[in-house]
Amino acid sequence: MPDQVSLIAALVGGFLSFISPCVLPLIPGYVSFVSGATLEEMRGEAPASGGTRQRVLLTSLAFVIGFSLVFVALGATASALGQFLSSKQSLLEKIAGVIVVVLGLHTMGAFRIALLETEKRVQTQRKPAGPLGAVVVGIAFAFGWTPCISPILGSILLVASGKETVLEGVTLLSVYSMGLGIPFLLTAVAIDRFFAFSKRIRKHYHAIELVSGGMLVVLGVLIFSGQLTAINRFLQPYLPAY
Repeated sequence: MPDQVSLIAALVGGFLSFISPCVLPLIPGYVSFVSGATLEEMRGEAPASGGTRQRVLLTSLAFVIGFSLVFVALGATASALGQFLSSKQSLLEKIAGVIVVVLGLHTMGAFRIALLETEKRVQTQRKPAGPLGAVVVGIAFAFGWTPCISPILGSILLVASGKETVLEGVTLLSVYSMGLGIPFLLTAVAIDRFFAFSKRIRKHYHAIELVSGGMLVVLGVLIFSGQLTAINRFLQPYLPAY
């Protein structure tokens, strides 16, 4: 199993992806799209058909499953590739560390990488038919928005590539998906509270970018120096035992 620090980092990374400027403002639209319910219906401001809340929750869960499938598959692939290249681990740690530091500086706004600024959204003309369609849209979400959340997701994948087994990579990206998916589900059942939360978060986007970027820079330095496991040993007395 991945160490606890890696799991915590993956969970926090998922949440930071959720509140990122290119994801958070669109969450209500995605919830509305996959469920077929209007924002007024979800807020209770307009008459809703029977079972609207149940439909919203079910399709939102299917949406989360969709993008989780993609991220978990990426985690398995990264770990498998890491095992294949295990003989070059020292060199790969140096390369991965530099990449994560660069991604962190990009996130902080020290400079901008044009490729990571693009947003490839998958557009469809019709609302999906039920949970199966929501899974498909979730898969499209994962592929379409990966360029936007790639600094955080890419860093988690680089950590996954250094794991000894595919299961560890799958576990790491499953936790990342939880960090992104749980807030999405909470939004689906409390859309009115989401708007209040979103309004407060938007005022602090720059601070969030600085904190996220700083975390990535620190992570990159630890990977580059081969000290990623050292922080786990340092924090072990303060972490819960399983």
